[in-house]
Amino acid sequence: MSNHDSDNEEGGGELGLFAEPTDYYPPSPPPTTETYTTASGDVITLHLVGHSPLEAHHLWNGSRVISQLFESDPESTVAGRTVCELGAGAGLPSLVASMLNAKLVVCTDFPDPDLIATIQKNIDGCHLLPHDNLNIIADGFVWGADPSTLLRHLPPSEQSQGFDVLILADLLFRHSEHNNMIKTITECLKRTPEAKAYVVFCSYRPWLREKDLKFFELCRQQGFNVEQILEKKMDKKLFEDDPGDEEILKTVTGWAVSWPEGEWVS
Repeated sequence: MSNHDSDNEEGGGELGLFAEPTDYYPPSPPPTTETYTTASGDVITLHLVGHSPLEAHHLWNGSRVISQLFESDPESTVAGRTVCELGAGAGLPSLVASMLNAKLVVCTDFPDPDLIATIQKNIDGCHLLPHDNLNIIADGFVWGADPSTLLRHLPPSEQSQGFDVLILADLLFRHSEHNNMIKTITECLKRTPEAKAYVVFCSYRPWLREKDLKFFELCRQQGFNVEQILEKKMDKKLFEDDPGDEEILKTVTGWAVSWPEGEWVS
């Protein structure tokens, strides 16, 4: 996949992680749109930034698949729950969670003004959300940063507890950021039996799949339970010219990361 040819393992601070060599990219293309059709046949139009080194200019398969999971069983996934999405891009899973009557949705990405403005545009333009849009918020957040910037959105009585649901859709290719993602899960996932971090991804660089999967090994080392909850084979790979094993490129897997019983807080 053209924008993922280098592994980019050497992180360099908040901005250095996403920096690319001078002239690595052609001039930024204009913003685009993608659509998602809900189970009931309604169409959500999603605005995307024209280009982003954070890869927010694509609507990734992981976002579609986790949204479909929520639609298939809202009562046991997002309905009535507090939800936070990390690295949201266009924010599709957040929009679907809001549509399915989540108690609160905080939709986050790197605090770049264009990214956050695009998420807000998608919130404002989604006709399927509750009419006042009061249950969904766009905000900037850097993985691993002080969690208070996220937790402040929760009701005061819940700010010390965390969110019922975290969403990480197609983030695992950022191998150098795995520990920061897990830090945020640790600090922001409520310690209850029902709370889950949904981690859904496709290995768009099949030759690095083992590095993608090391995320779950790190989660287990931090004491989390990890369970694979879905596998979906897409009709075709997301990027036609991507090299590597085509079956891996078409396969999206979903995992639930949760606290073990000994970590639950009543």
